[in-house]
Amino acid sequence: MARLTFYFIVEPPKYQHMACYLAGSIRVNFGDQVALVGYCPAHRMAELDPDAVAVLARLGCEVRPMLTAGRFDPPYPHGNKMLATLERRETEYSCFLDSDILFLRPNSIDNLIHEGTVSLTPAASMGWAGQDVWPKIYGAAGVEMPEERIRLMNQRGGKDRMPYFSSGLFCFPEAHVNVEGKRFAEVWMEVAAAIEAAPDIPAKRPYLDQMTLPLAIRKAGLDWHILPKEQHYILGGMKRGEPLPKDREVFTVHYRNWDIVREYGLVRQAKDMLEQAAGVRRISQVSKDGAVAAG
Repeated sequence: MARLTFYFIVEPPKYQHMACYLAGSIRVNFGDQVALVGYCPAHRMAELDPDAVAVLARLGCEVRPMLTAGRFDPPYPHGNKMLATLERRETEYSCFLDSDILFLRPNSIDNLIHEGTVSLTPAASMGWAGQDVWPKIYGAAGVEMPEERIRLMNQRGGKDRMPYFSSGLFCFPEAHVNVEGKRFAEVWMEVAAAIEAAPDIPAKRPYLDQMTLPLAIRKAGLDWHILPKEQHYILGGMKRGEPLPKDREVFTVHYRNWDIVREYGLVRQAKDMLEQAAGVRRISQVSKDGAVAAG
């Protein structure tokens, strides 16, 4: 049985197709040592592209429905990753991935998981508020502020900042519970509810997930383990147009939109990996394969 499940959002229109290329890159670079699960809002399951579902099935990725309607008020699409995290999985560790991610080279789960921690990387930047917002956030959730300070991924100068992490890739132990018997995902939702109820905290949409993540880690009785940048290399933003570094091996890129994949010359590799793992270079080809087989 696999020790780690990679899970991600599979939602129409675009995330379902991004998820196919993501899953293909996982199978090529991790093989069968990991499990794959895609989550789709239950009320949108009927809208899924059958070709995308068929490709994911070829990759050993089950698409599971999750209840999202009415879970956040006002609605919060970014919260789907929190709801997916809340779902139960069968492996010792789970790793959430934004759907717009590609693994580029052979990798090992031991590079991602770390006992007693949530493994993740600093956020690229924090432009939605100054550092003076953190006492309000921690106070609203009743969590003690950490003494640690970190550098954000794209930070070029200035003092180290309060811990603030990307929620685009994070790995955690599934069975861990805190002193109150709550799982990490349950604590994350609890902290998010407390911040939602606080009147003087800005930018809850769309940053609620990331502003609450460090608090949830500590309140869950875990620590953070900062991964090397090469394990979650964020493209675009202020670094858009900069080439991938030549002095290090980048294992994983977070590309945000397909235009950036094209700009970095990674489209062929993405399609090659999908073909190697699923037998098709384009998702729509799976229907033609079926038609040929049936004929």
